[in-house]
Amino acid sequence: MTTYRNHSRKTLLLALSAALAGSLTVAGPAGGAGAVEGGGGGAPAWTPCARAGGPAEQECAELEVPVDYREPGGRQLTIAVSRVRAEDPAARRGTLLMIPGGPGGSGVQALARRGNALREELDGAYDLVSFDPRGVGGSTTASCGLDADDRYLANLRSWPDADGGIAENVARSRRTAEACHANGGAVLRSFTSANEVRDIERFRQALGEEKLSALGNSYGTYVGAVYAQKYPTRTDRWVLDSSGDPDPTRVEQGWMANTSRAVEDRFPDFAAWAADPDRDDEGLRLAERARDVRELFIGIAAELDRTPKESTTEGNPLTGNMLRQAFLNGLYGDSAFPQLARLVQAAHDPAATPVLTPEIAQPLRDEDAAVTMGVVCNDVRWPTSVGAYARATKEDRARHPLTAGMPRNVGPCAFWKGEYADRPTRVTDRGPSNILMIQSLRDPSTPYFGGLRMREALGDRARLVTVDQGGHGMYLANGNACGDSVVTTFLRTGERPRRDVYCAN
Repeated sequence: MTTYRNHSRKTLLLALSAALAGSLTVAGPAGGAGAVEGGGGGAPAWTPCARAGGPAEQECAELEVPVDYREPGGRQLTIAVSRVRAEDPAARRGTLLMIPGGPGGSGVQALARRGNALREELDGAYDLVSFDPRGVGGSTTASCGLDADDRYLANLRSWPDADGGIAENVARSRRTAEACHANGGAVLRSFTSANEVRDIERFRQALGEEKLSALGNSYGTYVGAVYAQKYPTRTDRWVLDSSGDPDPTRVEQGWMANTSRAVEDRFPDFAAWAADPDRDDEGLRLAERARDVRELFIGIAAELDRTPKESTTEGNPLTGNMLRQAFLNGLYGDSAFPQLARLVQAAHDPAATPVLTPEIAQPLRDEDAAVTMGVVCNDVRWPTSVGAYARATKEDRARHPLTAGMPRNVGPCAFWKGEYADRPTRVTDRGPSNILMIQSLRDPSTPYFGGLRMREALGDRARLVTVDQGGHGMYLANGNACGDSVVTTFLRTGERPRRDVYCAN
């Protein structure tokens, strides 16, 4: 649940399915299904759209939704939706909505990536559905018209200068906000969590489903929690994987600020791996002791602040902030550790030329930058005092050197323009007790202490599975059999732990 998250093509997404196993279209709303704000929508017309490596039966369609639900008959935009129907219609138990993270991930792509694994794990009992939220992938997009330099991830995220100064961050953030205001229009202003929740409800109606089950990941857990708050009677079996603090006064601002401590909690996993003697045979051992890996990283980043090093990407040298950004992304999963170790080695070796990781090597597409900033800045008002950001950055930089003050620095949201149509929803314990949370103890993006605040807000509606390992995204993602089993059992049978449970690594 990072704000300007992972790589360019990560956005929000949602889902779809079919109660009618033999049809290429989805039935209209079932009787008594309820109405989303702004009225109902038409039934999607499905066509095959299988991706390489994904389910051969994947289908896609388009769904029209209002730009502004206060004007349901006004301008419409298109949501790209996708489904993989249950393998055995007779054994089908419902529709499982995938709500991936971001803001920045594509639901259509996520369904292609994870569809086969989910079908196997859940015995093919669900229609699996998802979609590209507004602004993402095959859905209607918007543009801010940003120069390429302003679309590099290490620039969109406000990493301070080598001396901790934020003047350049202020200038970049101001021109980014002005460009988005000038070029994004009403479509960009409609990119909000509240509208994504409304779009899910519109989608449920178009599918003709009385209820949806869901698997929300990262930012998708917040969307899922808000949907469960607004439409509690439409939720069946609800899974939230890697949740953040749902505090409605801060929302994304709080998630970003929490990243400092989250990275501090996660980095020791990489340090222990990089100092392990097993790395000798791989040529990836960075130090003899884990604490020396931390000192090495901080020192190399500081040296790159002073003197960037030419990389294999022409015209894009490795800077200290690019190294920090690469680590922020790479700590999401242990599988990225070898790549991170090689980057550190190349940065440290005078004779080596660093190979930049993909997410820092090229600028984001303008549309991808626009949707990420749009949701983050449209959801809640951010503080506007540049002086306050400077003080917070200085304090955070001293306390958490791994992230160098970035998580509390100024960004485009400080200068964002336009009305705020919705106030953030307060997540509460009112509603059915049908939510299962799963959370890593050492998550670099949605830290455990933030997940506990979501757990507290949901009260008896939820149970929490705590997984004693590092990484972001737990279910069928980081290899913890205990955590996977609890979630799978819940989705297959509805059986949920009576109380919160702990899963060792």
